[in-house]
Amino acid sequence: MRKGRFDEIFFVDLPDAETRKEIFTIHLKKRSLKPEDFDLEALVNASVGFSGSEIEQAVVSGLYSLVGGSGVLTSDTLLCELRETRPLSVVMAEKIEALSEWARDRTVMAN
Repeated sequence: MRKGRFDEIFFVDLPDAETRKEIFTIHLKKRSLKPEDFDLEALVNASVGFSGSEIEQAVVSGLYSLVGGSGVLTSDTLLCELRETRPLSVVMAEKIEALSEWARDRTVMAN
């Protein structure tokens, strides 16, 4: 790294509650589902420590779990997927905390 290549180093931390709600909304709409049909507050509370891609994968996994079943994705299905997932923030907690600590005074926060 040197000046001229990247003038700032950005750190993208795990999404806060408001951002997780937006992420669920984006990925539900992307699959032609209505976010208002879901308990977004419960999903946000159940996804603390999840990255955006892990939230997306919970939606995708929920849809896959319905193949041959009811065919209707519900909040309960998504909550089940979230409970069965160990996010990287748990699996690699020490490494992520060390990276967050390093970034705190050295980078520009992305959100």
